[in-house]
Amino acid sequence: MTLLSSIIALVIGFIVLIFSAHKLTDNGSKIANIYKISPLIIGILIFGFGTSAPEIFVSLLAAFEGTPELAVGNAIGSNILNIALVLGITAMILPIEVNIDVIRKDGLFLIFATLAAGLLLWIGKDLSRIDGFILIILLAIFLWITYKDQKKDHHKFDNLSSNVDINQKKETWVKLFFALIFLLASAQLIVFSATKLADYYHVSDLIIGLTVVALGTSLPELAVAITSAIKKQHEMIVGNIIGSNIFNTLAVLAIPGLISPLKLQKELLITDYFYMLGLTIALAIFFLYSPVTKMKDTISRLEGFGLIILLSIYIYIRFLV
Repeated sequence: MTLLSSIIALVIGFIVLIFSAHKLTDNGSKIANIYKISPLIIGILIFGFGTSAPEIFVSLLAAFEGTPELAVGNAIGSNILNIALVLGITAMILPIEVNIDVIRKDGLFLIFATLAAGLLLWIGKDLSRIDGFILIILLAIFLWITYKDQKKDHHKFDNLSSNVDINQKKETWVKLFFALIFLLASAQLIVFSATKLADYYHVSDLIIGLTVVALGTSLPELAVAITSAIKKQHEMIVGNIIGSNIFNTLAVLAIPGLISPLKLQKELLITDYFYMLGLTIALAIFFLYSPVTKMKDTISRLEGFGLIILLSIYIYIRFLV
């Protein structure tokens, strides 16, 4: 693949990504309306898992090809970008307001999952098959809790932009499915072409995972978040980020452990993991009490800008110092 063809593929990937993210968000809203499902649950399960599929695919591919460090870097890098970049940019476009009572349990589970994963990584300074198995068990517990909560939850809906007749269920599911397929395909095209561009610089698998691949696989979350913000589907934004980060922390990290166990670099444990943990805790603080707006449940434009600054600091410390 030549330099020019890589750039063209990258541009095409971005165009398809934006279009498919718009369709995914629109039809996800319709599904929530038809089945009386909380938009938060749609964000966590359909968008959270769906937009984490690129990370899962890359993790599987990297583990089977003997480059598990790329998979680990992808998981941690994607979580950092989901919070600092995705939420940062989205909040700068439109302040994010969410009912903290609705997201509290899932947010706390994300913090718990992040701490649990960190503990497993620090024990032995590796990612073993036992670690991978434990992470998968935690993911199963999260899915079970989410399912049980949805059965007893009578949610007060956001104002949906699309009113859907019940007879349109099949058509809506088909559109949602193809939107997700195109979203994932465009993300893979972006990752592939961007990785080819990065090869010119001869950087390590871990660095590629933390940067190019993490950015590419976080693009679905960014596209979904921005389109959700425009449609004022605030709970879908947060549900998407929380769900995606939970899947990244538990599923994407588990895969290299189960398939190709590895020793971890010191920099990954000291810098990358703790930055991810700090951003996860900061996210919870933003929603519990906004230091800028003095209000609960809000990430303001200024705080979104602050998240971008934190990402810039991380990039400077990790890659430029």
